[in-house]
Amino acid sequence: MFICYDGNFTSMRTIISASVALALLASLTARAQSSSASYAVSQTFHVGGAGGMDYITADPENKLLFIPRETHTMVIDATTGKTVADIPGQKHNHGVALVPSAGRGFISDGDDASVVIFDLKTYQVLGKVKVVEDADGIIYDPASNKVLLDCGDSGVMIPISPQVDPQGGSADPAVDLGGKPEFLVADGQGKAYINIEDKDLVAVVDTKTMKIIAKWPVAPGGSPVAMAMDPDHRRLFIGCRKPQKLIVMSADDGKILADLPIGAGVDAAAFDGDAFASCRDGTLAVARETSPGKFEIVQNVKTAVGAKTLGLDPTTHTLYLPTSEFAPAAAGGRSAAKPGTFMVVVVKPSGSM
Repeated sequence: MFICYDGNFTSMRTIISASVALALLASLTARAQSSSASYAVSQTFHVGGAGGMDYITADPENKLLFIPRETHTMVIDATTGKTVADIPGQKHNHGVALVPSAGRGFISDGDDASVVIFDLKTYQVLGKVKVVEDADGIIYDPASNKVLLDCGDSGVMIPISPQVDPQGGSADPAVDLGGKPEFLVADGQGKAYINIEDKDLVAVVDTKTMKIIAKWPVAPGGSPVAMAMDPDHRRLFIGCRKPQKLIVMSADDGKILADLPIGAGVDAAAFDGDAFASCRDGTLAVARETSPGKFEIVQNVKTAVGAKTLGLDPTTHTLYLPTSEFAPAAAGGRSAAKPGTFMVVVVKPSGSM
């Protein structure tokens, strides 16, 4: 096959080769930038307001952060930290999934055994879908066009259509996971990967049939709670608490590629060229593939005590970690957040600040 360009015939093979070379150059440039990047806290948003916090969801297109605060969900400007909206009416929320194509957001409410549906433009609550108790981790899977919800104590994953009727509609049948799920990711090609915390496993679900097709152990890790994915290289990054490790796993066959030391109380992970694990002890572990097939912790960023979850804006390479100031812990107990001190710690590559 040939095409005419400026009066000359040029082989399509030559053009394709040039395109491949440009794509390879861009990939190598991105890898080089990642291999030399270091990270630091750039600023802290002092947001305040009542309630605790759990998973934080970034909206890169609109530069917004959706932050569950137990009984309400705050929407804040990701560049200024100013509150844009506040979505009321939850009992004990955990996470937010955004589906721009449907114009809707979905909030998991564990104590209400429901998913709250809201309008992405007006932030008005449209209604809710009843599920089962301990509705927790929630994401959107484009391959199946379903919102996927983990329900920890109930041991299931529940698919929900983004177009479900918020006034009386129902979720799809639950997928029994055989253990307590924590967080999950989807590869966009028809598979979802779910941490099964009490079984030290990752369950793999075919999101077209909604059937479990594999279960893989996370050993030498244990108590897996956090998860992120490198979809291009088919790798899972799994944050484990007992022992404290970041497990790098093949998303194709479950092979363990690396186990790396991280801080105490990990609760979230992200991938953006480097992998990140946010920990309650106030550390953010940065893991990198330093040579083909070799992974290392290249940095432990000091964040703030309690900053155990995170959201990522991949367009600006910015991480957002919610936490509060904490009062000293009573004997044998956990420290409590001081009222009105809720904040979001912002971490960026050092060269972008």
